[in-house]
Amino acid sequence: MAATPAQRVEMIPINRITVVNPRIRNKKVFKEIIENIAQLGLKRPITVTRRAEAGGPYYDLVCGQGRLEAFRSLGQREVPALVVSANQEDCLVASLVENCARRQHRAIDLLQDIGGMKQRGYGVPEIARKTGLSGEYVHAVIRLLEKGEQRLLRSVEAGQIPFSVALEIAEADDQGVQAALQNAYENNLLRGRKLLAAKRLVEIRRQRGKSLRINPGAKPRPMSSEALVRAYQEDTNRKRILIRRAETARGRLLFVVEAMRRLIADELFQRLLAEEGLVTLPEPLAARIGRAKATNS
Repeated sequence: MAATPAQRVEMIPINRITVVNPRIRNKKVFKEIIENIAQLGLKRPITVTRRAEAGGPYYDLVCGQGRLEAFRSLGQREVPALVVSANQEDCLVASLVENCARRQHRAIDLLQDIGGMKQRGYGVPEIARKTGLSGEYVHAVIRLLEKGEQRLLRSVEAGQIPFSVALEIAEADDQGVQAALQNAYENNLLRGRKLLAAKRLVEIRRQRGKSLRINPGAKPRPMSSEALVRAYQEDTNRKRILIRRAETARGRLLFVVEAMRRLIADELFQRLLAEEGLVTLPEPLAARIGRAKATNS
């Protein structure tokens, strides 16, 4: 970043500072920042750049949003700041770098920063050059953000689903989504656990929406009779599958218990166990065989 280092710390009016690249903070972490500053004071000043306007000067925040908001929450009117000389482009890049350098960051926050640069007029090649990411990656992130596909973005960043498949799903209807999964399977893009994870993602996305956050002020959409019937059928099918699996497991367990009961009753088998020093059975198995004997007698 081409910026002139600040020579001294200045006290800057908080109401004259603009956050050029705001982000949502974890409430618990932010509370800890406030408590720390209230008890120990500000250990490291924020960094701003001066912007000349009528009635100014005003300032753009380069880094230190958490510290700035903590000071504001504590009722302070001024905050210690290092004033550097930097243009708006440098401020945006510095803010993005600070987000990337946070020890506990969410991948979705970094992806949102790419979307923020796009909204400010930067093209895909510029964003790719400034962030060191590929143009294909940046284009896919922007496209998914434009469609509000936060669930797909999170899965892509976690390595659960390729970007190409995520874009196909985002652009497709319900039938097209299934076709996209089929194509991904045939092209060896999704196999095994990844394919199962992608199917679960698609189902959750269909039921809960594309976004990761629920708007508390949003009114729930009315459910049609067809949707109710479909939900009932899906729940019934899941329960039928569970019952079949339980019956299969019970049948296998009964077979094993009966086989062991007959083997234990065989004198030759008992002699063989004794020669090998296996004179006892695991307690759960012995108890089960004992119950089986009592039932058959």
